[in-house]
Amino acid sequence: MVSSLRSRNHMDTSIVPSLAGKRGRNSSVILTDRTCEKRVAKRTKFYDRKCPGLYVSITTAGVATFSFKFTDRQTGKQRTGWLGIYNPETFTVEDARSKVYGLKGMGGNSLAETFRDQKAAKAKRGKTVAEIIDERIAWMKTLVKKPDGEMRPRLESWENTASHLNRFIRPRLGKKLAMEVTKHDIATLSNDIVEGSFGVPSLSNARHMRKAASGLFNWAAEAGRDYVTASPCVNLPKLDPEHPRTRVLSEDEIRMFWHGLDRNDLPWDRKTRLALKFELVTMLRSRELLGAHPDELFDLDGDNPRFDVPLKRVKKRRVIQQPLSDLAVEIIREALASVDQQFIFESPVYKGQPIHRKAMAAALRGTKHETNKDKTKTPGLCELLGLKPFTPHDLRRTAATLAGDLGFDDAWIAKCLDHVASKKSEQIVPTVTGKVYSHSKRMKEKRAVLDGVAAELRRIVGVPLAKALEQKEPRVAA
Repeated sequence: MVSSLRSRNHMDTSIVPSLAGKRGRNSSVILTDRTCEKRVAKRTKFYDRKCPGLYVSITTAGVATFSFKFTDRQTGKQRTGWLGIYNPETFTVEDARSKVYGLKGMGGNSLAETFRDQKAAKAKRGKTVAEIIDERIAWMKTLVKKPDGEMRPRLESWENTASHLNRFIRPRLGKKLAMEVTKHDIATLSNDIVEGSFGVPSLSNARHMRKAASGLFNWAAEAGRDYVTASPCVNLPKLDPEHPRTRVLSEDEIRMFWHGLDRNDLPWDRKTRLALKFELVTMLRSRELLGAHPDELFDLDGDNPRFDVPLKRVKKRRVIQQPLSDLAVEIIREALASVDQQFIFESPVYKGQPIHRKAMAAALRGTKHETNKDKTKTPGLCELLGLKPFTPHDLRRTAATLAGDLGFDDAWIAKCLDHVASKKSEQIVPTVTGKVYSHSKRMKEKRAVLDGVAAELRRIVGVPLAKALEQKEPRVAA
């Protein structure tokens, strides 16, 4: 009698493998690593005859996941515990079996508690790529206090990153579980972008997509989130190198461009055209100059006029003090048409706002119809003036090349372009010197470079200024 009671109590608290059911019997095999590497047309489960309760679920993407199905006699409920993802090097069929044998030896309460903890982890790992993209974008654009005291998005370039996540990763991988995304998925997406499956073939877009994906999955794997166990963006095949752009306007093109911007029959507003001139004259980036406030200008009537660009608009997040040549001051005076103007290059459409950061590029290349991308809606300045296409950034390169041709030291021109520098023969010379740009250093040297470029531009376009004519000769490098 006592023996019978003991036997009954033992049965009430034990964990036994569940019966696989009709579906399980039909797909019951002796699991091998080759089974886990099978390609399937739809999600398929294979139950292991050798280790009752163990099964592998294989997705169409080729991801094989081990789980352990058991019945808790204490509650009478069937439970399933997640074991891990098959990996021929780190988690094989034998590893999964060993884990199940270990779990069976834990006893009822301990086993149930173990899988209760796993259920919470699995809920996190059950998020789709689309869901973590949404969370990532919200995290990136959350306002935080910056070193200058202003509240700005956590990642200030979040819009560009969000664009690559939404344009490339979401359409292809959005419905997949984040934890099931593989290195093969990312590599295939990358190749498709390069080959033109998403429009114009683009090596640059593939590179940006990889960077956005890497940031996404590294963020998802951080402690506290644990949406994935590791990033699938490691050890991807290398992309072909991108060739640096070398477009530099010739003297004839500069002359045609400069005088063309003064025409009254062009469809692009005067402020945008002045901003293009200003980029050529100052070597500043579009983002740095378009948000310029009048109170960022100093000593316009003196001998040392300058423009202080706050760090929030600078690529390297540092203040730029850019000397202004007489030609740059002339452009500013025309752009400041009103004393009430809040921005030097104010939007012609939205009063009190600067010209949009993409307006200069759009003015050069033109715009397309939304419904027919092959049809031009508004022709660009390059087309209208008969110039080979170029970008606003090419104006910086053109100015730097002019400075180099005038004999200025590469290290001097570097500071005008705000490039990161490296040591070379006791000079501060950027690593990109000699490839695309020529460069500069201290304030007086920057002023000499920019004054020299202004004088050279006046010679090329043939537009003198009284102040320039008073000088016996332009300032050029010794």
